[in-house]
Amino acid sequence: MPSWQGKSKGNKLGYSIFIFILRYGGVYPAYFLLRFVAFYYFLFSWSSSKPIYQYFHTKIGYGRWKSLLNLYRNYYVFGQTLIDKIVVMADMANKFTFDFDGEHHLREMVAGGRGGIMLSAHLGNWEVAGHLFKRLQTRINIVMFDGEHQRIKEYLSSITGDRNVNIIVIKDDLSHIYAINEALSNQELVCMHADRFLPGNKTVTTKLLGHDARFPMGPFLLAATFRVPVCVVFAFKETATHYHFYATEPRSYHGRRQQGVETALADFAGLLEEKIHRYPEQWFNYYDFWA
Repeated sequence: MPSWQGKSKGNKLGYSIFIFILRYGGVYPAYFLLRFVAFYYFLFSWSSSKPIYQYFHTKIGYGRWKSLLNLYRNYYVFGQTLIDKIVVMADMANKFTFDFDGEHHLREMVAGGRGGIMLSAHLGNWEVAGHLFKRLQTRINIVMFDGEHQRIKEYLSSITGDRNVNIIVIKDDLSHIYAINEALSNQELVCMHADRFLPGNKTVTTKLLGHDARFPMGPFLLAATFRVPVCVVFAFKETATHYHFYATEPRSYHGRRQQGVETALADFAGLLEEKIHRYPEQWFNYYDFWA
Protein backbone atom coordinates (compact mmCIF):
# COMPACT_ATOMS: atom_id res chain seq x y z
CA MET A 1 0.00 0.00 0.00
CA PRO A 2 1.45 3.42 -0.92
CA SER A 3 2.54 5.51 2.04
CA TRP A 4 4.75 8.41 2.94
CA GLN A 5 8.40 7.34 3.14
CA GLY A 6 9.71 9.93 5.60
CA LYS A 7 11.88 11.82 3.08
CA SER A 8 11.64 15.39 1.83
CA LYS A 9 12.76 16.65 -1.57
CA GLY A 10 15.34 19.30 -2.34
CA ASN A 11 19.11 19.60 -2.41
CA LYS A 12 21.79 21.74 -0.83
CA LEU A 13 22.51 23.73 -4.01
CA GLY A 14 18.86 24.65 -4.44
CA TYR A 15 18.57 25.84 -0.85
CA SER A 16 21.81 27.84 -1.10
CA ILE A 17 20.65 29.66 -4.24
CA PHE A 18 17.40 30.72 -2.64
CA ILE A 19 19.11 31.77 0.60
CA PHE A 20 21.57 33.93 -1.38
CA ILE A 21 18.65 35.64 -3.14
CA LEU A 22 16.81 36.10 0.16
CA ARG A 23 19.81 37.75 1.78
CA TYR A 24 20.49 40.21 -1.00
CA GLY A 25 17.13 40.66 -2.71
CA GLY A 26 14.36 39.64 -0.33
CA VAL A 27 11.38 37.38 -0.78
CA TYR A 28 9.94 38.79 -4.01
CA PRO A 29 12.95 37.93 -6.25
CA ALA A 30 12.98 34.49 -4.58
CA TYR A 31 9.27 34.09 -5.34
CA PHE A 32 9.96 35.03 -8.98
CA LEU A 33 12.60 32.31 -9.35
CA LEU A 34 10.27 29.92 -7.56
CA ARG A 35 7.73 30.20 -10.39
CA PHE A 36 10.14 28.38 -12.70
CA VAL A 37 11.10 25.80 -10.07
CA ALA A 38 7.42 25.09 -9.38
CA PHE A 39 6.79 24.68 -13.10
CA TYR A 40 9.65 22.17 -13.32
CA TYR A 41 8.09 20.06 -10.55
CA PHE A 42 4.69 20.48 -12.20
CA LEU A 43 6.07 18.95 -15.42
CA PHE A 44 8.53 16.34 -14.19
CA SER A 45 7.56 15.19 -10.69
CA TRP A 46 4.75 12.80 -11.55
CA SER A 47 5.19 10.67 -8.42
CA SER A 48 3.99 13.58 -6.28
CA SER A 49 1.90 15.36 -8.93
CA LYS A 50 -0.48 12.43 -9.47
CA PRO A 51 -1.68 12.23 -5.82
CA ILE A 52 -2.18 16.01 -5.60
CA TYR A 53 -4.01 16.09 -8.94
CA GLN A 54 -6.29 13.28 -7.71
CA TYR A 55 -6.80 15.18 -4.45
CA PHE A 56 -8.08 18.24 -6.32
CA HIS A 57 -10.05 16.22 -8.88
CA THR A 58 -11.67 13.46 -6.79
CA LYS A 59 -11.63 14.81 -3.23
CA ILE A 60 -12.17 18.55 -3.72
CA GLY A 61 -14.23 18.00 -6.86
CA TYR A 62 -12.50 20.31 -9.32
CA GLY A 63 -12.65 19.72 -13.07
CA ARG A 64 -9.60 18.55 -15.01
CA TRP A 65 -8.21 21.95 -15.99
CA LYS A 66 -8.91 23.55 -12.62
CA SER A 67 -7.19 20.60 -10.96
CA LEU A 68 -4.10 21.07 -13.16
CA LEU A 69 -4.04 24.82 -12.44
CA ASN A 70 -4.26 24.17 -8.71
CA LEU A 71 -1.58 21.50 -8.95
CA TYR A 72 0.86 24.14 -10.20
CA ARG A 73 -0.39 26.63 -7.61
CA ASN A 74 0.09 24.02 -4.89
CA TYR A 75 3.77 23.57 -5.82
CA TYR A 76 4.25 27.33 -5.94
CA VAL A 77 2.62 28.00 -2.57
CA PHE A 78 4.54 25.09 -1.01
CA GLY A 79 7.79 26.63 -2.24
CA GLN A 80 6.73 29.96 -0.77
CA THR A 81 6.12 28.37 2.62
CA LEU A 82 9.64 26.85 2.59
CA ILE A 83 11.13 30.24 1.73
CA ASP A 84 9.04 31.97 4.40
CA LYS A 85 10.11 29.43 7.00
CA ILE A 86 13.80 30.14 6.33
CA VAL A 87 13.23 33.90 6.44
CA VAL A 88 11.43 33.82 9.78
CA MET A 89 13.66 31.25 11.47
CA ALA A 90 16.84 33.02 10.35
CA ASP A 91 15.46 36.39 11.55
CA MET A 92 16.01 37.92 8.10
CA ALA A 93 14.43 41.32 7.48
CA ASN A 94 10.87 40.77 6.28
CA LYS A 95 7.42 42.32 6.11
CA PHE A 96 5.47 39.28 7.23
CA THR A 97 2.39 39.98 9.31
CA PHE A 98 0.29 37.54 11.35
CA ASP A 99 -3.23 37.27 12.66
CA PHE A 100 -3.27 35.12 15.81
CA ASP A 101 -6.76 33.68 16.08
CA GLY A 102 -7.06 31.74 19.34
CA GLU A 103 -3.68 32.58 20.85
CA HIS A 104 -5.46 33.08 24.17
CA HIS A 105 -6.36 29.37 24.13
CA LEU A 106 -2.66 28.49 24.12
CA ARG A 107 -1.97 30.95 26.89
CA GLU A 108 -4.76 29.38 28.94
CA MET A 109 -3.21 25.96 28.37
CA VAL A 110 0.18 27.23 29.58
CA ALA A 111 -1.39 28.96 32.58
CA GLY A 112 -3.19 25.74 33.53
CA GLY A 113 0.17 24.20 34.49
CA ARG A 114 -0.72 20.72 33.20
CA GLY A 115 1.22 20.85 29.96
CA GLY A 116 -0.57 19.98 26.76
CA ILE A 117 -0.52 18.70 23.20
CA MET A 118 -0.75 20.79 20.04
CA LEU A 119 -1.81 18.83 16.97
CA SER A 120 -1.39 20.01 13.39
CA ALA A 121 -1.10 18.62 9.87
CA HIS A 122 0.78 19.13 6.62
CA LEU A 123 -1.77 21.76 5.70
CA GLY A 124 -0.55 25.34 5.67
CA ASN A 125 2.72 26.36 7.31
CA TRP A 126 2.28 26.35 11.06
CA GLU A 127 6.05 26.17 11.63
CA VAL A 128 6.32 29.85 10.64
CA ALA A 129 4.04 30.75 13.53
CA GLY A 130 5.62 27.98 15.59
CA HIS A 131 8.89 29.91 15.55
CA LEU A 132 6.99 32.69 17.30
CA PHE A 133 5.79 30.40 20.09
CA LYS A 134 8.47 31.94 22.27
CA ARG A 135 5.73 34.48 23.07
CA LEU A 136 4.20 31.77 25.25
CA GLN A 137 7.30 31.72 27.47
CA THR A 138 7.21 28.00 28.12
CA ARG A 139 9.19 24.97 26.97
CA ILE A 140 7.88 23.56 23.70
CA ASN A 141 8.80 20.15 22.28
CA ILE A 142 8.25 19.51 18.56
CA VAL A 143 7.97 15.87 17.48
CA MET A 144 9.08 15.26 13.89
CA PHE A 145 10.39 12.66 11.49
CA ASP A 146 14.08 12.95 10.67
CA GLY A 147 13.18 13.16 7.00
CA GLU A 148 15.72 15.55 5.49
CA HIS A 149 19.12 14.55 4.23
CA GLN A 150 21.78 15.26 6.84
CA ARG A 151 23.82 17.65 4.66
CA ILE A 152 20.75 19.80 3.99
CA LYS A 153 19.83 19.79 7.68
CA GLU A 154 23.31 20.89 8.69
CA TYR A 155 23.34 23.63 6.06
CA LEU A 156 19.94 24.98 7.09
CA SER A 157 20.94 24.86 10.75
CA SER A 158 23.95 27.05 9.94
CA ILE A 159 21.53 29.58 8.42
CA THR A 160 18.68 29.49 10.91
CA GLY A 161 20.71 28.85 14.05
CA ASP A 162 19.43 26.87 17.01
CA ARG A 163 15.68 26.70 17.28
CA ASN A 164 14.01 28.08 20.35
CA VAL A 165 12.31 24.73 20.92
CA ASN A 166 13.33 21.19 21.78
CA ILE A 167 13.17 18.76 18.85
CA ILE A 168 12.10 15.17 19.54
CA VAL A 169 13.03 13.02 16.54
CA ILE A 170 10.90 9.94 15.84
CA LYS A 171 13.25 6.92 15.83
CA ASP A 172 12.96 3.21 15.18
CA ASP A 173 14.10 2.40 18.73
CA LEU A 174 11.02 4.21 20.10
CA SER A 175 13.18 6.46 22.29
CA HIS A 176 10.96 9.35 21.23
CA ILE A 177 8.11 7.79 23.23
CA TYR A 178 10.10 8.21 26.44
CA ALA A 179 11.03 11.78 25.53
CA ILE A 180 7.38 12.66 24.91
CA ASN A 181 6.37 10.96 28.16
CA GLU A 182 9.00 12.95 30.04
CA ALA A 183 7.91 16.24 28.48
CA LEU A 184 4.24 15.71 29.31
CA SER A 185 5.12 14.51 32.82
CA ASN A 186 7.01 17.80 33.27
CA GLN A 187 3.89 19.76 32.24
CA GLU A 188 5.49 20.95 29.00
CA LEU A 189 3.86 21.49 25.60
CA VAL A 190 4.31 18.85 22.89
CA CYS A 191 3.59 19.70 19.23
CA MET A 192 3.19 17.09 16.53
CA HIS A 193 1.67 16.48 13.13
CA ALA A 194 -1.15 13.95 13.24
CA ASP A 195 -1.57 13.16 9.56
CA ARG A 196 1.47 11.06 8.57
CA PHE A 197 2.83 7.66 9.50
CA LEU A 198 5.56 5.34 8.31
CA PRO A 199 5.01 1.73 7.18
CA GLY A 200 4.44 -0.49 10.19
CA ASN A 201 3.01 2.23 12.43
CA LYS A 202 -0.35 1.63 14.08
CA THR A 203 -3.14 3.61 12.44
CA VAL A 204 -6.80 4.51 12.91
CA THR A 205 -9.27 5.17 10.11
CA THR A 206 -11.94 7.82 9.72
CA LYS A 207 -13.68 9.73 6.95
CA LEU A 208 -11.97 12.75 5.42
CA LEU A 209 -13.55 14.53 2.46
CA GLY A 210 -15.97 11.63 2.14
CA HIS A 211 -13.33 8.91 1.84
CA ASP A 212 -11.65 6.60 4.35
CA ALA A 213 -8.26 7.93 5.45
CA ARG A 214 -5.72 6.44 7.83
CA PHE A 215 -4.09 8.52 10.56
CA PRO A 216 -1.28 7.63 12.96
CA MET A 217 -2.67 6.32 16.23
CA GLY A 218 0.19 7.73 18.34
CA PRO A 219 -0.88 11.38 18.74
CA PHE A 220 -4.45 10.47 19.65
CA LEU A 221 -3.35 7.69 21.99
CA LEU A 222 -1.12 10.18 23.81
CA ALA A 223 -4.06 12.56 24.18
CA ALA A 224 -6.26 9.79 25.59
CA THR A 225 -3.55 8.36 27.86
CA PHE A 226 -2.23 11.55 29.46
CA ARG A 227 -5.58 13.38 29.40
CA VAL A 228 -3.81 16.71 29.07
CA PRO A 229 -5.42 19.61 27.19
CA VAL A 230 -5.24 19.28 23.41
CA CYS A 231 -5.28 22.18 20.92
CA VAL A 232 -5.36 21.91 17.14
CA VAL A 233 -3.23 24.58 15.44
CA PHE A 234 -2.81 25.71 11.83
CA ALA A 235 -1.20 28.65 10.03
CA PHE A 236 -2.19 29.55 6.46
CA LYS A 237 -0.61 31.86 3.94
CA GLU A 238 -3.30 34.37 2.86
CA THR A 239 -1.21 36.88 0.90
CA ALA A 240 2.43 37.11 -0.14
CA THR A 241 3.40 38.46 3.30
CA HIS A 242 0.48 37.62 5.59
CA TYR A 243 -0.33 34.50 7.61
CA HIS A 244 -3.41 33.57 9.63
CA PHE A 245 -2.79 31.40 12.70
CA TYR A 246 -5.58 29.36 14.27
CA ALA A 247 -5.68 27.59 17.64
CA THR A 248 -8.74 25.78 18.98
CA GLU A 249 -10.05 25.79 22.52
CA PRO A 250 -8.20 23.16 24.61
CA ARG A 251 -10.03 19.90 25.15
CA SER A 252 -9.17 16.90 27.31
CA TYR A 253 -10.16 13.38 26.27
CA HIS A 254 -11.45 11.25 29.13
CA GLY A 255 -13.11 7.87 29.28
CA ARG A 256 -11.69 4.57 28.14
CA ARG A 257 -8.54 4.78 26.06
CA GLN A 258 -10.04 3.56 22.76
CA GLN A 259 -13.02 5.86 23.17
CA GLY A 260 -10.66 8.76 23.82
CA VAL A 261 -8.65 7.92 20.69
CA GLU A 262 -11.77 7.81 18.51
CA THR A 263 -13.14 11.06 19.92
CA ALA A 264 -9.82 12.89 19.52
CA LEU A 265 -9.49 11.61 15.94
CA ALA A 266 -13.04 12.65 15.06
CA ASP A 267 -12.44 16.15 16.40
CA PHE A 268 -9.14 16.48 14.54
CA ALA A 269 -10.49 15.16 11.23
CA GLY A 270 -13.47 17.51 11.45
CA LEU A 271 -11.25 20.55 11.97
CA LEU A 272 -8.84 19.37 9.26
CA GLU A 273 -11.65 19.02 6.72
CA GLU A 274 -13.01 22.45 7.60
CA LYS A 275 -9.63 24.08 6.94
CA ILE A 276 -9.04 22.02 3.76
CA HIS A 277 -12.23 23.43 2.26
CA ARG A 278 -11.09 26.95 3.15
CA TYR A 279 -7.47 26.57 1.99
CA PRO A 280 -7.52 23.63 -0.47
CA GLU A 281 -4.33 24.65 -2.31
CA GLN A 282 -2.29 24.39 0.89
CA TRP A 283 -2.52 20.59 1.24
CA PHE A 284 1.08 19.36 1.21
CA ASN A 285 0.87 15.57 1.51
CA TYR A 286 2.62 14.48 -1.71
CA TYR A 287 1.53 10.86 -1.70
CA ASP A 288 -1.79 9.00 -1.91
CA PHE A 289 -3.13 9.95 1.51
CA TRP A 290 -6.35 7.99 0.99
CA ALA A 291 -4.69 4.77 -0.24
